[in-house]
Amino acid sequence: MATSWWDSSATFKRCTWEKVSFVLLSLFDLTLTILAMYLGLSEINPFIRYIVHIPVLLLVIKLFIPLLIAWIMPGRLLLPSSALLALIVVWNLKELAIFLW
Repeated sequence: MATSWWDSSATFKRCTWEKVSFVLLSLFDLTLTILAMYLGLSEINPFIRYIVHIPVLLLVIKLFIPLLIAWIMPGRLLLPSSALLALIVVWNLKELAIFLW
């Protein structure tokens, strides 16, 4: 167990791949959400649908909180979340492809 905030950074060196993939998937989800809103699509999630109109809050929810989670959590605990985020990104890409087709 990490004893302090900065000690948790030691796990970052051991689990870099898991943490970076989690943050990159979150960033990709944010990018796809912004692109979909720009193209006129609507967000399915009612919470994000409300937040998309407040850009700073959208960045906090979809980028800064995942960065904080990646900093604190051990990498192996991020694997289920990364898998879920990967499924969400694939879903978003599929829906975007159908819309643009």
